[in-house]
Amino acid sequence: MSAVREQPAVPPDTGPRRAAAVDVEGVTRVFGGRTGEVVALQDVDLRVAAGEFVSLIGPSGCGKSTLLRLVADLDEPTSGTVRVFGRSAREARLGRDYGIAFQQAGLLPWRTVRANVELPLALAGTGRAGRRERADELLALVDLAEFADHHPDQLSGGMQQRVAIARALADEPSLLLMDEPFGALDEMTREHLQAQLLRICAETRAAVVFVTHSIPEAVFLSDRVVVMSPRPGRVQAVVPVVLDRAGAATPGSGPHDDAGDDLRTDPAFFGTVAAVRDALRGTAAGRGAEVR
Repeated sequence: MSAVREQPAVPPDTGPRRAAAVDVEGVTRVFGGRTGEVVALQDVDLRVAAGEFVSLIGPSGCGKSTLLRLVADLDEPTSGTVRVFGRSAREARLGRDYGIAFQQAGLLPWRTVRANVELPLALAGTGRAGRRERADELLALVDLAEFADHHPDQLSGGMQQRVAIARALADEPSLLLMDEPFGALDEMTREHLQAQLLRICAETRAAVVFVTHSIPEAVFLSDRVVVMSPRPGRVQAVVPVVLDRAGAATPGSGPHDDAGDDLRTDPAFFGTVAAVRDALRGTAAGRGAEVR
């Protein structure tokens, strides 16, 4: 379909060049093992602009999470470079330039909700009053202010994920790295959190790199959807997303607001979902890979 364009994934510059949130150039990652080498990623190029929301989608095992780990400096490329706001991934991690959230919330059960959100600030040496003020601000942002003194086991799965997102935002990062953070949730909770994430991104203006297996989720959230090929993972196609998200990202959107539902029934939404699905079918053709 016309919405799909081939590489490069890096969007053209339209003015003076500024440091991208993420700049991946020629990245290959090879894992060694007793049964031989496995090429997880090969010659990947990707540029994510400041404030841009980009989703990575592709067949299982295509290297989406591996790429995210490279950006987060949780792993190193075999070749190629990864830069975050013009710095190496290692410098960005040490400078706390990004926040990260995984499929499991990973909250500490013995700490209250507020104390979990405060944790990155405590590790950074922020004073008690400053930690509390920032944590309370973030809990209000994710609509959990009234649960600040609860413990994680008193919260639903969706609420725990909101706490994890608040914790990822504690250091005011300009980049969020998210690896299927809503993957284990029921559909209604997942859709509600997607709308909340749009609102949070609109308010914080953080760039996001988001790994998902869900085509509708990728389209609902993203400015661009990056479709990866089966292993070895490459950027196979990039689908730009043009939707009017103003209502879905309105500050204060609640669980009963229908702005997200309106967006999901927009013909442009269905057209883009079809474009991503066509791109995925192209990558999976003849490989038996499952996409949804």
